[in-house]
Amino acid sequence: MSGLGAVSQIDAGVLNVGYVDAGPADGPAVVLLHGWPYDVESYVDVAPLLAASGYRAIVPYLRGYGTTRFRLDETFRNGEQAALALDVIALMDALEIKHATLAGFDWGARTACIVAALWPERCSGLVSVSGYLIGSQEAGQLPLPPEAELQWWYQYYFATERGRAGYDKYRRDFAKLIWRTASPKWNFDDATFDRSAGSFDNPDHVAIAIHNYRWRLGLADGEPQYDKLEKRLAEGPAISVPAITLEGDANGAPHPEPSAYAAKFIGTYSHRTIEGGIGHNLPQEAPAAFADAVLEVAGAR
Repeated sequence: MSGLGAVSQIDAGVLNVGYVDAGPADGPAVVLLHGWPYDVESYVDVAPLLAASGYRAIVPYLRGYGTTRFRLDETFRNGEQAALALDVIALMDALEIKHATLAGFDWGARTACIVAALWPERCSGLVSVSGYLIGSQEAGQLPLPPEAELQWWYQYYFATERGRAGYDKYRRDFAKLIWRTASPKWNFDDATFDRSAGSFDNPDHVAIAIHNYRWRLGLADGEPQYDKLEKRLAEGPAISVPAITLEGDANGAPHPEPSAYAAKFIGTYSHRTIEGGIGHNLPQEAPAAFADAVLEVAGAR
């Protein structure tokens, strides 16, 4: 049981996915995707708003989180971006959802952007916190100014064996530190954090997180079946579906300026900065603003 309600399980691709299903079963589908180190609780107040408006909100635990498990022990614990995007396609297929509005932040925003860019027929609209987040290993080789590199300290920590062991040993302390630095004005309490922290006890959590960040830097290989998709993603494909990007006015996590990615959205598009000390976990910190964006973009087609 999550704060959103009962958690269901379904086989989808290489995973058995844990997900919350809120709202009318025959309503237009919205898939809400969380990031690292967060979980489905980021949408605890968003999903009910969407359900009350007649939408079916699907909120899955990503691979390596909560009750989501790999179906086979021998499956490689892959955290690369193409794998996470195909997880969403597999989940939609398993639930017999032909198309849905996709919305997310952090890893979830990147995943939603990828589905919108590569499979626009499956994505009826997009809400992405911090904009266009599709990347590549090539881009990960480019050095940044020192102040920008400092924001990515954990990525370099994870590149070491000490970092992997440290994250495994201090999962909750690490996550709480990221929450505080990424959302410096969000005064979450221990109960709020604890509702998400159990998701990091997933047996694959550390492997997925470490592989994700090492893959970005070219320090870990992906899998051959994703190579063609990664090649397309490295070209920076445009997004043609109706889209709204959001940014909090107090996001302490690394994020691009809206002007840097606006041209990537070639369909109906707008950007909103959400004020009031809103940080990185925007759907949990400003659920009404997030839900409003989803409802607007969902009605754009």
